Amino acid sequence: MIGNKYNELSKKIIGAAIEVHRTLGPGLLESTYQKCLVQELTIQNLYIETEKEIAVHYKGINLDCGYRADIIVEHKIILELKSVSSLTNIHEAQIMSYMRLANIKKGLLINFNVRLLKEGLKSFVL
Repeated sequence: MIGNKYNELSKKIIGAAIEVHRTLGPGLLESTYQKCLVQELTIQNLYIETEKEIAVHYKGINLDCGYRADIIVEHKIILELKSVSSLTNIHEAQIMSYMRLANIKKGLLINFNVRLLKEGLKSFVL
């Protein structure tokens, strides 16, 4: 079960994402939202890693297959950012796979290309 630490951290992350979306609005590149969200999370003194390599563990060997997490916050929550017309099952599968490979229990899939950010936000727990 995910505890209060995860819930508090999720609220901070979502608040930061809302601030970015409120300031910029929809329609920009994913990379723009990522840089601005990193800035917001940094202002909150959160430890973040961007474009973190996620290895595939295959038969006892770690392989770099080119997978990168957009943002990992406090070693606890993976953020997968999108700027697309709508989220699909493949986006959900992607974040779930990243969570499993990185052994991180919580993930947030955030699509900034929406009218209200809550319409583009999905939370995942392993």
